[in-house]
Amino acid sequence: MKPLSVPERLAKNRFELDEEESHIEVNQEVVKATGCAQTIVRCCSAHVYTEEADGTLSVEYAACLECGTCLQVAAPGALKWHYPRGGFGIQFREG
Repeated sequence: MKPLSVPERLAKNRFELDEEESHIEVNQEVVKATGCAQTIVRCCSAHVYTEEADGTLSVEYAACLECGTCLQVAAPGALKWHYPRGGFGIQFREG
């Protein structure tokens, strides 16, 4: 049996979306002032972030794998990140 690809494995995960509260907040002023948007976009394996033409950062928090890598590479104050409220977020199904 052929091993599953990374996208196939990720597709098995289950997400419980918290539509009332995002667990990621972006301080657009800090992102634009420091130019850290591209670094954040590149480090995110889930492709949660998109840099817009005006230098701001868009977030699709529903796809977040909750690894915290974005916090490690972002400029201080650029992101406010916490785990989703209980019962929400990713539920890993594969390894």
